[in-house]
Amino acid sequence: MPSRRPSRKRPWGAQHQPLDTDRALGGVRHVSGGDGEWTVRRVRGGEKAYTCPACHQQIPPGTPHVVAWQRDVVGGEQAGLADRRHWHPACFQRRERLR
Repeated sequence: MPSRRPSRKRPWGAQHQPLDTDRALGGVRHVSGGDGEWTVRRVRGGEKAYTCPACHQQIPPGTPHVVAWQRDVVGGEQAGLADRRHWHPACFQRRERLR
């Protein structure tokens, strides 16, 4: 007897769901600001604690946060990637006001 799996197709009358580009790109986005060009990745949190460079508070293990690095530094994006930092999402949003 063939298996009866539930259909995952969208019903005829249902609204089309827009593509979540942030999710499709794995949480990576590019941000421009007065402090330069950044690559930002959202992470769910790991097994390690990090210190936010803006507020100097600890990001506990398992806490969702962002990892960001500058793209327009001397040496290119690879140099920025080597100097990446873990931020609280709100702290990263406020980074330009903190300088």
